Amino acid sequence: MTGDHRPAGVEVAPLFPVLDSLRAVGALAVLTTHVAFQSGAYVRNGTWGNLLSRLDVGVAIFFVLSGFLLSRPHFARRMVDAPPPSTGRYYWKRVLRIYPVYAVTVVLALTLIPENRPASAAQWVRSLSLTNIYLADALPQGLTQMWSLSVEVSFYIVLPLLMLLVLGRAHRPLRPGRVALVLLAMVVLSSWWHLHLAAAAGERSDGAPTLWLPSYLTWFAVGLAVALTDVLRQARRPGRGPGPATQLLEALEGSPGVCWVLVLGLMLVASTPVAGPTLLYVATDVEALTKSLLYAAIGGLVVISGLRPPDKGSYARVMSARLPRHLGHVSYSVFCLHLPILYFVMEGVGFPLFGGHTWQIWTLTVALSLAASEIAYRAVERPAMRLRNVGRRRSTSAPSTRQRATTTR
Repeated sequence: MTGDHRPAGVEVAPLFPVLDSLRAVGALAVLTTHVAFQSGAYVRNGTWGNLLSRLDVGVAIFFVLSGFLLSRPHFARRMVDAPPPSTGRYYWKRVLRIYPVYAVTVVLALTLIPENRPASAAQWVRSLSLTNIYLADALPQGLTQMWSLSVEVSFYIVLPLLMLLVLGRAHRPLRPGRVALVLLAMVVLSSWWHLHLAAAAGERSDGAPTLWLPSYLTWFAVGLAVALTDVLRQARRPGRGPGPATQLLEALEGSPGVCWVLVLGLMLVASTPVAGPTLLYVATDVEALTKSLLYAAIGGLVVISGLRPPDKGSYARVMSARLPRHLGHVSYSVFCLHLPILYFVMEGVGFPLFGGHTWQIWTLTVALSLAASEIAYRAVERPAMRLRNVGRRRSTSAPSTRQRATTTR
């Protein structure tokens, strides 16, 4: 795909401002479901309690976002016959983005939470290396949310190989049919993992195979599918009609309100027994798979709502504003720090476990998490990200605003 055949309309690194804010939505959902569990709100409020228990869907939003944002540069670069992103620099940026705040959280949780103080050297190594889910069946107090970060890191590691499988060798045209087959294979593998392979792996492992990457490949596949469709839409030649997938994407992103109505409907379905129990009872294989598929659709709709909403609409105006975007910027620290903070809120104020006071606990946890996250963002995250271009030759011209892409988490 060279010369006059290059689709000039494809943006290699566009800006998606609303996606910044949607990261904050995902983090707040995860925080809220943890508060609701520890205060006992799941079992006191009927349908509302069931909905609160399903706000772990925030993790699905994160995974779909990661699939979209990290794969789109590969699709776009192949479409314009540009070289793929540097694998080494990609890994370096992922480490800088994820690890510093994570390491700070691990040290705080293992040293300050009394239940963790007897932690062995092996526990420290597992926690600092993000391998708890592979080597143990439980995570330390204050770090139980980090199973999802272990899954994300697994996805980060395999992404370059996955994109090679999806795109083939360099300088070959992007083949949507090939991409679709790989994405279908990801969904099939994830479904098979839920129905059979996780149980088989559990018999041979001390870890928690239901929390490993294969369980969540469908969520990442949805992100890849949205990224591919977005690139194909931009590459469409003038006068050529959109395909069914592009038509659906354009209809949904042009109506973010419809996306959120569909999200609410799917959340109501997910809050029923069809998606498994709301407490710590083990779901059946079919229930776990049903929940996974519902969450994949919810995560996809939330992300699509933030791609290119109408510029003059209130959704784009509000979600692109400075405050919600900044909350998105600090959302990763919120995700990491909120459980240790929730622990100290419960212990410090004397709220009994499962003893109610949900909204008092929620208000204190949100306020303290935002304050701590602002400090972590300024003192840890931003200084770390300044190292992302270490060893890289300076470009003769800085990228334009339009070329700076939204980053994951």
